[in-house]
Amino acid sequence: MWSSRRLFLLLALAGCGFTPAYGVKAPARALLGQVEVAAPASRDDFDFVAAVEAQLGRAETPTYHLSYTLALSQEGAGITVDGATTRYILTGTATYTLTQGDSRVTGGSVQTFTAWSATGSTVAGLTAEADAHRRLMQMLADLVVRHLTMEMK
Repeated sequence: MWSSRRLFLLLALAGCGFTPAYGVKAPARALLGQVEVAAPASRDDFDFVAAVEAQLGRAETPTYHLSYTLALSQEGAGITVDGATTRYILTGTATYTLTQGDSRVTGGSVQTFTAWSATGSTVAGLTAEADAHRRLMQMLADLVVRHLTMEMK
């Protein structure tokens, strides 16, 4: 049963021109299952590509090609009085280009960050660092797909 609040929200969104990104006639729908992502060369690349393909699907007969470059930097954020680093910040930038044949369709750059704690055992610290890398690749992929979706016209 529809409440008056839900109905008002639906009408307000329809009135402002809101349409689903992958709706039947939406331009971004052309991306689904049609984007070949450049092959990964590292673990971070693999996680990034997997996250993009999870959202857009893996292309069997691609119309578009997505090339990308990942740049990461890591810095200590928490330091104890004796100089031990207890927290790290991992910043990532993904620069991407979407092409169709030899023509550039769109491109750009996105940036975000995550962090992890380095307290505890060595194994716990390494596990937390690996998890931070996976989270960062997922966030960068989300941003790239969001930008591609918004830029398709």
